[in-house]
Amino acid sequence: MEESLTHFNDQGRARMVDVSYKEATARVAVAQGKVTMAPETLSRIRDRSVSKGDVLAVAQIAGIQAAKRTSDWIPMCHPLPLTGVDIRFDDNGKDTLTITAEVKTTGKTGVEMEALTAVSAAALTVYDMCKALQKDMVIGSVSLLRKTGGKSGDYVISGE
Repeated sequence: MEESLTHFNDQGRARMVDVSYKEATARVAVAQGKVTMAPETLSRIRDRSVSKGDVLAVAQIAGIQAAKRTSDWIPMCHPLPLTGVDIRFDDNGKDTLTITAEVKTTGKTGVEMEALTAVSAAALTVYDMCKALQKDMVIGSVSLLRKTGGKSGDYVISGE
């Protein structure tokens, strides 16, 4: 745990952290989330038979766009030149779609927020495109799986 909160100035007000003194390093973050739904909904997504179109193709683009625009969503996030964004989808063949985002940059701050935002936007897009089929889908378990690079070093969630 970090000893002080860096997003506050000496008056206790929010600030964007100054990273100008930091070295640029290669950074990677991987995040994951899940959308739980009825088996029929997952089957329609897999068969590409949802009336709004190819759900996973649209969700993939939404995730990439969200990663690129994270600083517009998260107030203290630095705008970053991303060097790569990959969104992957897996399912358990029953009722759960797993979304994984890997985001890369070479910069002075990490891309954890970009990976988390990408997963969240992709999951919300799945919900939006399938809500006519099912309104009680559940988006959850959004978490950082791992990150590399930077002063704080590498992080890998247990079991990853």
